[in-house]
Amino acid sequence: MTWTEKSLDELGYVSRGKSRHRPRDAAHLYGGPHPFVQTGDVKHSGLYLSEYSQTYSEAGLAQSKLWPAGTLCITIAANIADTSILAIDACFPDSVIGFIPDPEKADTRFIKYLFDAQLKLSFRQFTQGAAQDNLSQGKLLSLKFRIPEDVQEQKRIADHIAVYDDLIENNRRRIQLLEESARLLYREWFVHLRFPGHEHVKIVDGVPEGWEYTSASQVMEVLSGGTPKTTVSEYWDGEIPFFTPKDTTDCAFTHLTEKTITESGLLKCNSKLFPKYTVFITARCTVGKLSFAQRPMTMNQSCYALIGREKISQQFLYCSLKSAIDQFKARASGAVFDAIVVDTFKQIPFLKPTESLLNEFTTTATSIFGQVDKLAIMNIKLSKARDLLLPRLINGEIIV
Repeated sequence: MTWTEKSLDELGYVSRGKSRHRPRDAAHLYGGPHPFVQTGDVKHSGLYLSEYSQTYSEAGLAQSKLWPAGTLCITIAANIADTSILAIDACFPDSVIGFIPDPEKADTRFIKYLFDAQLKLSFRQFTQGAAQDNLSQGKLLSLKFRIPEDVQEQKRIADHIAVYDDLIENNRRRIQLLEESARLLYREWFVHLRFPGHEHVKIVDGVPEGWEYTSASQVMEVLSGGTPKTTVSEYWDGEIPFFTPKDTTDCAFTHLTEKTITESGLLKCNSKLFPKYTVFITARCTVGKLSFAQRPMTMNQSCYALIGREKISQQFLYCSLKSAIDQFKARASGAVFDAIVVDTFKQIPFLKPTESLLNEFTTTATSIFGQVDKLAIMNIKLSKARDLLLPRLINGEIIV
């Protein structure tokens, strides 16, 4: 097998995305049928990207560019050198570079895995700056990397690695279905009021007899977080996960966090160590994202930790908050950026069912989220196994 050094533009077409306006500056460009992929969407996707958080209108499309499915997306700002392959036609901004391979020279999956195995760390070292890291197209194209000249060999290597990604994606879809089943069960019982035995329960003052109309602040503890001094190195890079809004995922659980702190760092910040199944809600800038702590962790001041009172289970709490999230977003306000404050929880209505019905729901929801928990941890193990194998395959140490 012959390997050769190539730059990215020697293997196919490379160009930056296009987006001239931010949503707040030109609302008419957004909300249409055309997917608009951003750096966060790339970061949170797997091998293929099919989910996105924003769309363009026809006017938005006219000032951008539609990239075909099969394009490799490479982030060059915010999170550096994250990659994913478009499974759909989509637009993206100039913080993302698109790569379309020459089919006689490169396999898209192999190039994506090459970035994951070799180049992501190199790029982060290469782009260190006093302000925010970024990677220009010029810097990207100045780099050379070794690849097999034979495209079929690239595909064989990619096939071997993709087995792990296929398992991860299958588990991710199962997780989505399980979480959806919990959401639908909550909506059926506590929004549409079609709970077991509802036919025999009287409605009193608009709610089933025995239920209580209250506020979110009455049924949950709302706890704040804090950040140790970033200038004190002994507070950081420890064993304690440090949750921030960046750590929310598509899954209900968060296991891995971008930053960690030490025991001394925990003692020097205005946060406590929250147990597994604590519900975190993001409260600054990007508001209203929810996550279960998958293991004990602490958090910064841009979130709240929520723990149920009066026999309100964490599973019921999560589902009820998920159902009410639009109300939190509607009430979020601030002079500079949107924010949820402690008083916001006093404004959110909360319908508390009878204890027996709450327990019945909790039993089912605990089983559902227990399966989600296991699948999410399985995906973490699969990712670690793939990442151990990846550099050895990409470097040619293992022949397939």
